[in-house]
Amino acid sequence: MTSSFSGWGSGLLGVLIFSGSLPATRVAVGGLDPFFLTSARAVLAGLLALCLLALFNEKQPSRSDLKSLVIVALGVVIGFPLLTALALQHITAAHSIVFIGLLPLATASFGVLRGGERPAAMFWVFSVLGSAAVVCFALSQSAEASLVGDLFMVAAILLCGLGYAEGAQLSRRLGGWQVISWALVLSLPLMVALAVSTWPVTLSGLSLPVWLSLGYVSVFSMLVGFVFWYRGLALGGTAGVGQLQLLQPFFGLILAAALLAEPIAPSMIAITIFVVICVAGAKRFS
Repeated sequence: MTSSFSGWGSGLLGVLIFSGSLPATRVAVGGLDPFFLTSARAVLAGLLALCLLALFNEKQPSRSDLKSLVIVALGVVIGFPLLTALALQHITAAHSIVFIGLLPLATASFGVLRGGERPAAMFWVFSVLGSAAVVCFALSQSAEASLVGDLFMVAAILLCGLGYAEGAQLSRRLGGWQVISWALVLSLPLMVALAVSTWPVTLSGLSLPVWLSLGYVSVFSMLVGFVFWYRGLALGGTAGVGQLQLLQPFFGLILAAALLAEPIAPSMIAITIFVVICVAGAKRFS
């Protein structure tokens, strides 16, 4: 029981950190090419991860772990950051919330396929209800849409769900921060090559918000958030803890209200309460 609660607490902290990822990416692609942004954030996070692994003298993963690490890298180091950056050239960060609402279902589904988890039938009821509530709320908040952007987001969600589920299984053997660190290091040669090939003509004209956004998605979205997220999934269960992602869009709106003085509509409060109930129900039957 203590392990489960610890897992849900770690997962919640990870979700809080991830809540700023899409808005920060939206700001960053205003000044940086999506391919350079994806590679730059991975290189910065990869170098930091390499230092951490060396500092703590972590032993290298076994050869049998390489396949899983490649899946994690393709899902959360390369796939999700690149596809969301491409999507956010066509849609707003608010519209992308529609698809974040589907991420818990994707994570739970891959948890079943890759991890052998078997949640109760009522888990899926609460999961679908929570996802539907988030999607309906997001659609009501944003009228902007783009087929190209939407397709990029669907692909991003599928790859991210796979990366989350695979990383959760691997975290039970290697540890949460070790999994994302080795995945980043494994991606480093490819990401360095991509960063060099897509290097902008000049970086001198970038605004401070773009630099801050690049720093956030590099350090927090790519590394720090995963330390807590993978630990939470490993301790509390991929399907169950993954439902905490239903709260991510609302955390983002709360941050916007606190930092940008944007109003919070009564409908947001009502939907948030409903989603919290769905998360609690999913936890009960996970």
